[in-house]
This record gives sequence, structure tokens and C-alpha cells, in this order.
Amino acid sequence: MGGITDSVTTILREVAAEGDAAVRRFSQKFDRAELEALEVTEAEIERAYAQFDPQSLADSQFAIAQVTAFAERQLETMQPLEIETLPGVHLGHRIIPIETVGCYVPGGRYPLYSAPIMSIVPAVVAGCREIVACLPPNTHETMFALCHLAGAHRIFKIGGAQAIAAMAYGTESVPAADKIVGPGNAFVNEAKRQVFGAVGIDQLAGPSEIFTIADDSGDARVIAADLLAQAEHDVHTRVGLATTSARLAEDTLAAIDAQLATLSTRDTAGEAWARQGQIVVCEDRATLIDYANFMATEHLQIHATDAHEMAREIHNYGSLFIGENASVVYSDKCCGTNHTLPTMAAARYTGGLWVGTYVKVCTHQWMETTGVETVAPKAVRQSLSEGMEGHARAAALRLYPQAHDRILDGDIPET
Repeated sequence: MGGITDSVTTILREVAAEGDAAVRRFSQKFDRAELEALEVTEAEIERAYAQFDPQSLADSQFAIAQVTAFAERQLETMQPLEIETLPGVHLGHRIIPIETVGCYVPGGRYPLYSAPIMSIVPAVVAGCREIVACLPPNTHETMFALCHLAGAHRIFKIGGAQAIAAMAYGTESVPAADKIVGPGNAFVNEAKRQVFGAVGIDQLAGPSEIFTIADDSGDARVIAADLLAQAEHDVHTRVGLATTSARLAEDTLAAIDAQLATLSTRDTAGEAWARQGQIVVCEDRATLIDYANFMATEHLQIHATDAHEMAREIHNYGSLFIGENASVVYSDKCCGTNHTLPTMAAARYTGGLWVGTYVKVCTHQWMETTGVETVAPKAVRQSLSEGMEGHARAAALRLYPQAHDRILDGDIPET
């Protein structure tokens, strides 16, 4: 890991100092891409749309509509607040969109159409003023069209740690973002970790995870298919089953072996299963629930006769899939919930990417004279007890406007 950390530190430092020149240099080094213009042009976007087959475009539009609808309903639950807690003491908060967000869109052997939808669409719904997308220059061109379709205002052919650096610090071409979101490889993850503070980030994502918890009613073939579907993401994917049924455990193990034999992605999925696949048999329902909460997995499926009741007893998960029909694949692609979720047990303290990621909840307050009369004496006394005379003076000035000179000379009336 030290090698990645040091390499990323160098990339960040040089992009911050040299801007576009460093971005081009690292793009040539890591992506073998000679880039004149870093930003995707309108002509390139039009060409990318032309490469989209009609069905894939329609399916992507369906996914965008679903993610938009869910994000809009989520945003409606976040309301501004204005209350009077005491006579003359007015407190509140506003929901304010983050101005500029940078969305990293990972590359890969195949175009991952769902990735830009999940990071860009909630930013559109939140009302972010400028949405910047960065994706590796060797990404399939249709991804440019999809970033545009999802709502990105500007799109750049920059990948890896240099993309995070460009969005964090800004360059001659790339505007500096206030927050950076989206998953990526180890270099992207490390870059996000290092720039955090200078900018906000959504989370540090590890390899994907899926666990299914099941009772004796579970279907081994369905469970195996779902586990292998996630395992084909990466050889480091963590997949597993926890069940109260020894029979289901044995049947699932056999089903995984059988399905791997005919799966075109078995080299990746099979290695993930061999490295980190788990099947755990729990003695009873309570232990099964405790195990699920302990795992705090990214994706948690519940295949049980009382799936909805069991769901109410589980509180550590990135996203919950209740019942056999709710496959992780539907959320991964197009049903409407976000697929950028906490991994490595981070679900114990956070949820996944959502429209709230792109807004700030900022408080405000205002006082009438009656409010000052109630609050100021407490503030003065507390300030003096803490040895903070400046605080006490500032508080007392509002309480005794006729004695400003005395107060500023250090003569603070007793309250």
C-alpha cells in the first residue's frame, strides 16, 4: 500500500502545481492517451449518442427516470426548519445544494452504464449548479453520451488519481469541485482519501460485498446466481450466505459449483468465490440476525418466510433487499435506489450515496429583544466562568445597550 500512497501523493502534488500539463503527462503514462483537449466536445458527445443502440439508450433512460423519481421523493423528506424555541429566540436550518460536484465514473472492459447515472442524477435533483464528470480516456465512447444524458454539465477524459487531483484543486480546464463522489480503483480511493479536507468526499469504497441470510425456505439456485452476479465485479468481491439450514448451505455450495461451470465470467467470479466466499450455518434465527448486523455488508439480501419482520430487526447494511424477488442486480442497474454503498463494515455508521450527499443542512438563528433577555445572562455567566471575557462582552452588549462603553472597558454588569 505504501507504493500506492506515495505514487498518489506525487500525482496530487504535481497536478496541483502544474495543472493540465501534469494531467496530460499522467494520462499518457497510465492510460497511454495523448490528449490535446481534456474536455469532451459536443461533437464527441453527438458521435457517442450515434453509437448507442436504441434499446440500450431506452434502458438507460428508464434507469435515469427511476433514480430521478426516487431521489426527488428523498429530497422531499428533507425540509427547511424555522422554529421559536423560546419567546424571541428563532432557530432554523436551510437545505442548500453544494455548488460544484465532481463525479468520478470508473472505466472497465465494458461500459458500465449504471455508474454515471448513480452519481450524476442525484446531483441534478439536488440542484447543484455545476456537475463535472471525469472518466478514463480509454472508456467506451457511449459513456460520454450517458454522462451527458444523466445531466453532467461538463465531461472530461481524465481517469485515475489525476482526475481526483484535477477536480480537487482545479486546473486550467477543470473547475475545482466542492465535493467529489463516485467509486474507483485503489489509486482513485487513495486520492480521495488524501484530498479529503480540501474538498468533501462521499466515502472510501472497497471491493463489492453481498451477503444473503436465509431460512430453510431459500432457493439455492437463486441465492447462488445472486452471489455469482456480484462476484463477477472483481476477484476481491466478498460474497456469502448465512443460513439456519444446513441443507440450504450444502445445496447452495453445489449450485455455485454448477453455475460457475457455464458462467462466461467464471474466471473472475470463481476466483472471488475461492478467495472470499463464505457459507455460515447459524443455530437459530436470533444468531442469524446478529450475524447480519455484525457483517454490516454492502448488499444484504433476506430470503426468509418472515423477511419483512426480519428486516425490521437488522440495522447494519448498505442497502437491504427484502424477499427473494429483490435481487441486488435490479438496484445495481435500474430500479431506482443508489448502488454506491458503504463497504468494509462502514454500514455501521453511514448509508450510501443519495440526494442528501449533494446538499448541506445549514443552521441559522435570529433574536428579538425578549430572546436576548433570556439567553444573554446565561451566555455572559458561562463565558466568565470559562475565562473568556471577550465572549462575555459580546453577549452583554446586547443585554445592556446603554452601557456599551463600560462593558468594552471591562466593567460587565452582574447578570
